[in-house]
Amino acid sequence: MNTTNRRTFLQRGLSVLAVGSMTIPSTRAVAARVGTTAIRLGGPIYVKSDDPAELARGHRQLGYGAAYCPEVSLNDSARIRAIADAYAAADVVIAEVGRWVNLLDADPVKRAANLRTVTEGLALADEVGALCCVDIAGSYSKDAWYGPSPDNVSKRFFDEAVENARKIIDAVKPRRARFCYEMMGWALPDSPESALKLLKAVDRKAFGVHLDPCNLINSPTRFYRNTDLLNECFDKLGRWIVSCHAKDLRWNLEMNIHFVEVRPGLGVLDYPTYLRRLSALPQQPPLMMEHLSTAEEYDQGRVHLFEVGKQTGIEFG
Repeated sequence: MNTTNRRTFLQRGLSVLAVGSMTIPSTRAVAARVGTTAIRLGGPIYVKSDDPAELARGHRQLGYGAAYCPEVSLNDSARIRAIADAYAAADVVIAEVGRWVNLLDADPVKRAANLRTVTEGLALADEVGALCCVDIAGSYSKDAWYGPSPDNVSKRFFDEAVENARKIIDAVKPRRARFCYEMMGWALPDSPESALKLLKAVDRKAFGVHLDPCNLINSPTRFYRNTDLLNECFDKLGRWIVSCHAKDLRWNLEMNIHFVEVRPGLGVLDYPTYLRRLSALPQQPPLMMEHLSTAEEYDQGRVHLFEVGKQTGIEFG
């Protein structure tokens, strides 16, 4: 299907829903040299340019082998092609297209609009060559679009999440990209087991796993035994993991439990285990840093992860 016909098809489907100075070796070269799978690290970059080639070079100058998708409209076929070509030439994989909206909004008009937004996100991911489009499954919270609610772990939530994933995937029929739900501490999927159940229930090849172990740490047991949690995630979900997030968690002492996100290296997450298990996956899912405030923080996180990799014999590229 050519690009024009494919875009026409996608629009029909949506209507039916109604609702430079540093040289970094390529990942392939690193992997060939050491005989293992190198991890593609990525994160936001602070390059003041919209030029795809400049953006791709900006990632490589930091040692990144993966990137978040740059801003681009599904209708801008020329820019989509320019991004795909520039990033491929620089050997930078586009890890994910994020579409952060509430697929379970109580307002049916907003819910339908959000469904179209995510469907377009998956179509864009497929066109630009991104590995996945990712969103949370949604929330029934009345206070925040992503907030906690007792119904976020209900059978109703599970069933609607399955239905939405099928609608999105069936409308796009992606050739290469996957659709994923972000793991959450107060909404499904909230464990490796619930993620596996969703995979089986959605029953679509294009439905994958987006691994964010910090989002799953919602109790002292998981906080202190996060090595066990990481191993369970990879044991149960490894073959379906498409992209991963990198951050860390610290416990701020109060009279109740209060975990806070911090940059990699300032918390308790067992990164040696995380990197070892990730590097063993043949599909080579990227590891993407997120939720930091400044370029300096991302630099510190990147340096820390490179150091952990060096200490554990894991290559980045």
